[in-house]
Amino acid sequence: MDVTRKSALGRPRSFDADEALGRAMVVFWEQGYEGASLTDLTSAMGITKTSMYAAFGNKEELFRKALRRYAEGPASYVAEALARPTALEVVEAFLTGAVETSTRPGCPAGCLSVQGSLAAGEAGRPARDVLIAWREECRAYLRDRFRRAVDEGDLPPDTDPELLARYVMTVANGIAVQAAGGAGRDELRQVADLAMRNWQPVR
Repeated sequence: MDVTRKSALGRPRSFDADEALGRAMVVFWEQGYEGASLTDLTSAMGITKTSMYAAFGNKEELFRKALRRYAEGPASYVAEALARPTALEVVEAFLTGAVETSTRPGCPAGCLSVQGSLAAGEAGRPARDVLIAWREECRAYLRDRFRRAVDEGDLPPDTDPELLARYVMTVANGIAVQAAGGAGRDELRQVADLAMRNWQPVR
């Protein structure tokens, strides 16, 4: 990105907005929305509070942009999993992605969509609501993919796509929580493998 791109005030920015956003994403991922202070964010981003507001808006707007960056980057496995040809492969790729993202070297343990609003008080309600909506959207994508699998004969006709999607999301979110608690990649791969060994579409 051109670091001399002009801001809304017509003055050139002296920082890379994409890089700064990526750093903010990591802070939110590690500390959660409420735990990440403006000082933490601007220090990590290498900019002033004034520059942050000019480039990204307030803290809530910055968080939304950081979550979008997370979805397009570390959590891009969701879209990749949904594109797999069979429901079994969808679930396998989804859980594998959850393990790898939650234990990604050089990144905070766990998942931004789960860790971002844990133990959040009233001040964290905006982020909590955004993350609930984001997780529900993921669940809806899984549900629709499983419905398609039923229509195509890939899953039994009496499969409950809604329940199956909720089951997969519950396992994936549990993996993220366990990772944040210190569980390693190998341990969590065993959890995902166990879920796949016991694979049986929910009826």
